[in-house]
Amino acid sequence: MNRIKKGFLGLTLALGFLVTTACGTNTTSEAEESEPIKIGVVGEVNEVWEFVKEKLASEDIEIELVKFSDYATPNVALAEGELELNSFQTKIFMEAFNEDHGENLVAIADTVIAPLGIYSSKIQEVSEIKENDVIAIPNDVSNEGRALLLLQTAGLIEVDPSKGQVPVVEDITSNPLNLTFETLDSSQTARALEDVTASVINSGMAVDAGFIPTEDAVFLEPVTDSSDPYYNAIVSREEDKDNEVFKKIIEAYQAEDTKEVIEETSKGSSIPVW
Repeated sequence: MNRIKKGFLGLTLALGFLVTTACGTNTTSEAEESEPIKIGVVGEVNEVWEFVKEKLASEDIEIELVKFSDYATPNVALAEGELELNSFQTKIFMEAFNEDHGENLVAIADTVIAPLGIYSSKIQEVSEIKENDVIAIPNDVSNEGRALLLLQTAGLIEVDPSKGQVPVVEDITSNPLNLTFETLDSSQTARALEDVTASVINSGMAVDAGFIPTEDAVFLEPVTDSSDPYYNAIVSREEDKDNEVFKKIIEAYQAEDTKEVIEETSKGSSIPVW
């Protein structure tokens, strides 16, 4: 009889251990599922995403904003799985990255358009730019082309129309002032202002440098029906584009109260496009 009792006790303990182990495994899995969604952003000023982050916290969706100081690293980090999403770039920039790196990142939602601007610490009007002046522009394919088209719109140069939205300096067909173009990383164009006559600066970098684009730009990029490639987007890996949590993040971003925060914090320099 004692042997039977001991055998039963041993079986009970073993089953208890298995149940405990199984519960522990489920707990770990749930913990992994509840890890924060890492979203890559560029620059220190991210009031809009901070606002969205607070909204989503009430739905038990935790966001971690991972801040970068350049435009190259956030896409690499997303492609390599260090981020779940990023939100900093135009669609045309993303497409150029995919082509150059053999990746397949996808835009899953539009956010804003942030007009590119010409800035200067030496002049107040584009008409003050004179012969042989130096202009700094971003050096990545999409932003270089966008900057050259902006300078064309400002009446300073003409570029080969066959190059579409991605001309490079070599595609300038008319340069009546014999301007010199200094191509720099996008994160350096604001810092170059003291060394050049004018600089074409992305909106986010301009804000980080203390500018209000709608007030401080010498010339600001116009927004037209052809501006869609310059819309900023929330970007994911292709295999994650239908993620249900991501859809909730998009819904929280593309809301009227978020639109109000965008307009207030950017002073009209970022325009919602959803």
